Amino acid sequence: YVTLAAHYGYDCIWFDLEHRAMGQRETQALAAFCHLADIDLMIRSPSHEPTKLNRCLEDGASGIMLQMIDTPEQAERAVQCLKFPPLGNRGIDAAGLDCNFTLKADENYTDDANRETFICAQIETPLAVENADSIAAVEGIDVLLVGAGDLGLRISKATGPVLSIDESIERIAAATSTHGKTLGAIAIDRDGMKKRYDQGTRFLVAASEFMALKYSLENNMELFKDVSGQ
Repeated sequence: YVTLAAHYGYDCIWFDLEHRAMGQRETQALAAFCHLADIDLMIRSPSHEPTKLNRCLEDGASGIMLQMIDTPEQAERAVQCLKFPPLGNRGIDAAGLDCNFTLKADENYTDDANRETFICAQIETPLAVENADSIAAVEGIDVLLVGAGDLGLRISKATGPVLSIDESIERIAAATSTHGKTLGAIAIDRDGMKKRYDQGTRFLVAASEFMALKYSLENNMELFKDVSGQ
């Protein structure tokens, strides 16, 4: 599916290591396929542990998605471990896919890595929405992506007054606009895509392997029933 996604014009593939069972070797292999197909790779790490985050970049990810970023302090800690000096404090190895296994280990490597990798902070709680402006202000954070599933769950279970999903997105959109960052959101049908795009989303997650398989199987079964008269 990496090759197919690249062929049909997708900019990036998202590997979810928070909710999916992928080993490191599998992730490394898929990252290599992404490089061969010339499509970016974003990995959602299962934790904020610095070594695990850094390893994702060394294995070839173009971007890191950080789940449950609630405060600017969390965002700043992430930047420290994912960006080389002077922006952060990432440790250097230069023997991974990100450095073409030492072949790109020249004086420009760290500056190139800082420029060509991105950090996506997921906004998934009312607290994160409240702090959206200060999170967006953190240098090194590139995308604020609305985690509508977790955010919607927490809004529905809130005991006090909270913003609705649409109000939350408007607040996050304002924060990204103010600080020159990118608004991200998830939408899987035309109406949802149009709505999120009109709200300012430019980092749009618009497909998944599960939904692609679901729709394909559903449509094929409807086609079979139609031609067979069942």
